[in-house]
Amino acid sequence: MTIDGTPDDHAFLTEALAEDRVTTSDDVRDAHATDWGTDDGTTPDAVVWPTTTEEIAAVLAGATERGIPVTPYAAGTSLEGNPVPAHGGISLDLTRMGEVLDVRPEDHQLDVQPGVMGPAIEEAAAEHGLFFPPLPSSGDISTIGGMIANAASGMQTVKYGEVSDWVLELEAVLADGSVITAGSKAVKTSSGYNLRDLLVGSEGTLAVVTRATLELAGRPEQIRGGRALFPTLADATAAVTDAVQSGVDVAKIELIDATSARMSNDYTGADLPDEPMVFVEFHADHGVEEEIAFCESIFEAHGVEAFEIAEEERMEELWRARKDLAFAIRSFDPALEPLHPGDVTVPISEYGPLIRYAKERAAEEELLVPCFGHAGDGNVHYSVLVDPDDPDQVERGEALHAEIVERAIDVGGTATGEHGIAQGKREYLVREHGEATVEAMRAIKRALDPTDTLNPGKIFPETADGDRVRAIDPGDDGAGALSDTGTSEET
Repeated sequence: MTIDGTPDDHAFLTEALAEDRVTTSDDVRDAHATDWGTDDGTTPDAVVWPTTTEEIAAVLAGATERGIPVTPYAAGTSLEGNPVPAHGGISLDLTRMGEVLDVRPEDHQLDVQPGVMGPAIEEAAAEHGLFFPPLPSSGDISTIGGMIANAASGMQTVKYGEVSDWVLELEAVLADGSVITAGSKAVKTSSGYNLRDLLVGSEGTLAVVTRATLELAGRPEQIRGGRALFPTLADATAAVTDAVQSGVDVAKIELIDATSARMSNDYTGADLPDEPMVFVEFHADHGVEEEIAFCESIFEAHGVEAFEIAEEERMEELWRARKDLAFAIRSFDPALEPLHPGDVTVPISEYGPLIRYAKERAAEEELLVPCFGHAGDGNVHYSVLVDPDDPDQVERGEALHAEIVERAIDVGGTATGEHGIAQGKREYLVREHGEATVEAMRAIKRALDPTDTLNPGKIFPETADGDRVRAIDPGDDGAGALSDTGTSEET
């Protein structure tokens, strides 16, 4: 079932929310049909802006009763089509739930609504000498709800872990409108199933998060950063691997290949050398100079040409070259477009070999493939740039992109380190996890969302052809038989 735009058809929405927070306007619906990484999504039938948990519960209960899909949406900065409707229905825009609800500095905790963006979290924490360590590099333009939904991570993962490691408790609404609390404000619990970690990374397919309790950390007394230049990409990746394996206490360790450096220079006006380099940052309350010296000694064993630690006032400029790379790649050459954003993660021992494979295959196919990423945790970001008007080049580019993902999985890695599966990585789910594991995931989806209301068309491979995720047959005898619910236009 879809919403056809008639007053009677979406009356339940205006009963649940004020009329000025429900729209079927073409312009607004079109804006919710894409995200940063998806140019051609499906237009939702209506867009709504809830402001409370109760309103979300009412929308979901009404939509489930009527068989209408609901896709959570926020900043639209996802890269795999995570918040893009696959089957029309309702786009549930959470950007008006953007309040910091409470800060408890004595517990190093903060409560937020899902639409809160990274800078607001940092500002609220900084007032008490605290910070939120796992904030990803896209945190300035992303919401905490999106970060939780995608199990996001960032540059500081190598020292502090992922967003999931800093989420203590979640309030969320299930598809039928039930409100649940997952986790605890205590820093540990062994009480019952760990529903908190089940919801983190579920991409809005199991529930809609309405409140999150985040753990904070004390801001380090010493923060130093800089960059190291290497003669070859192989030297740079070997140095990173050695540093991680040797236990260097580094907060950030980021790789940029020569191609990425050139693109960053063009976009930001920076003066990065046209060489492979590693950006580093160290956090400590004492002894930071010793840690820097330890790192430098390891880099020297791998032929480092220069190891430069920046003055504190230059650090923001230094890191901008890395943070803006996604924009730099897009704007580098008007004749070339990047294909799907690469986001694989491998064991640290496979980091260098994977990048070498990607660059060698790119040279063989005569394709431009910049490689960069969160080197310390084995996360490789890459883009395959192609001329969209050259079908042969596009085909070779698509094949190369897939080869790199498959190679990462085959060496014990993952198809996505932080962007999620959504629509873009569905075809790799079974290869990575196996059919039995994916069927267990389907079983969880059917148990919590038997009508396939929440974000249908995401994660599961069988939805790649446009069908909605299979739902439990109302006439099922209990054995778990499935029926194809069809597209939203057909049901």
